This record gives sequence, C-alpha cells and structure tokens, in this order.
Amino acid sequence: MKQPCLLFHGFTGGPYEVEPLARHLREQGQHCEVPRLPWNGETHHQLHTSRWEDWVSAAEQHAQRLTEAHGSFDMVGFSMGGLLAAHLAVRFPVRRLILLNTAVIYVSPGKMLSVMRDEWKYKRKISLDKAKSTPLLATWQFTRLVRHLKPELSLVDKPTLIAQSENDQVIHPLSARYIYSKVKGQRELYWHSRGDHLICLSEDAPVLFRQVSAFLEKE
Repeated sequence: MKQPCLLFHGFTGGPYEVEPLARHLREQGQHCEVPRLPWNGETHHQLHTSRWEDWVSAAEQHAQRLTEAHGSFDMVGFSMGGLLAAHLAVRFPVRRLILLNTAVIYVSPGKMLSVMRDEWKYKRKISLDKAKSTPLLATWQFTRLVRHLKPELSLVDKPTLIAQSENDQVIHPLSARYIYSKVKGQRELYWHSRGDHLICLSEDAPVLFRQVSAFLEKE
C-alpha cells in the first residue's frame, strides 16, 4: 500500500502550485493532501499578522495529523514550502522527501526585474502584482524563516529528490547544488531546462512527474 503524500505550496502562492503533481500521484493510487497554508497569497490578513514561527507551527500540525493517522508519509515541498518540508523530514516519520525549486539562494535583483519586465510585456503580471500586494512584514518573515531553517538541511537523512528549473526567475539554481551538498543519505538531483519557477505548471512538468513517481515507488 502506498504512503500518503503531503504537498506544500510556496510563499504567497497556493495549492494550485503543486496540485498538478498531486493529481498525477492520485492517478497512481496515492492519497495526497494539499493544504492551503497560512503563507498563501489569497488571505493577506494572515500575511499581515503571522510570523515565521506560526508558519512552522502550521506545517508541524499537518505533519502531526498525518503521522497519527498513517504512521509515516511522503513529503513534497515547493519553493519556501521545500524548506518547511525539510524541517518536517527531520522531526517526523517522512519516508521520502521531494524538494522542488526550494528557496535557499534567491535570484539576483537584476534578473528579477528582467522577469517582471517580460511579464509586463506579455501581460503576465503575476510577479509584479504579487510584489505590490505582499506586505513588507511578510517578506521580512520569509527571509527570517529561510535564515533559520536553511541550516537544518544538513540534518536531513531521508531519501531526497531535488528538482530545479534552470530558468527559475525566483530561486537561484545554485540552491539545488547547495541542498544536494548538505542533505545526507540517498539523494537524486534533476535539472529542468524548460521550466520556470512554477515547475509543476511548466513544460517540464510531465518529465518531473515521472521522476517523482519513480522515486516514490522505490523501496
């Protein structure tokens, strides 16, 4: 019987960021949970009032519930959700860990501005609109969370799959190499040349999903 899988979205994002992967895994017979977490981009009142410790607590509550219900589970984390997924893998019975474009090293400000210009040019203003609407306090809490949880990567000893888009406009690709050098035990690193930050919604998604399925099917 397959383990259940818990999937975390990224900072100011939402379940839509990882739902395509969850749908793929469900088609393979795996129970998946994709909660809307307090750092999502839809309920800005939470971003105004919550701290990074609240985000860690919320993540732990989901992990605790799955542990009590199933004993162990697989874990997927996207972007900032990847750092929280790694945090849970150290403290809960996570069987296998999957980190997608995980937030460790940010892209350069120059490249981010270039991405925003391109999105404006093509009327894809997602990043620009999000930057305007995201509270500065929440952004500060995000940087604090990264600073506090980044050292925990060296404590991860579960089988880990790391996937990174080469054209990620938010997370620097060096993040993947850093994570690979820090986590212990069995680990796999995959680069995706056609995807951007939203890797589960990119052209590389079908390949990524096959890699994830193969990884989770290993004993």
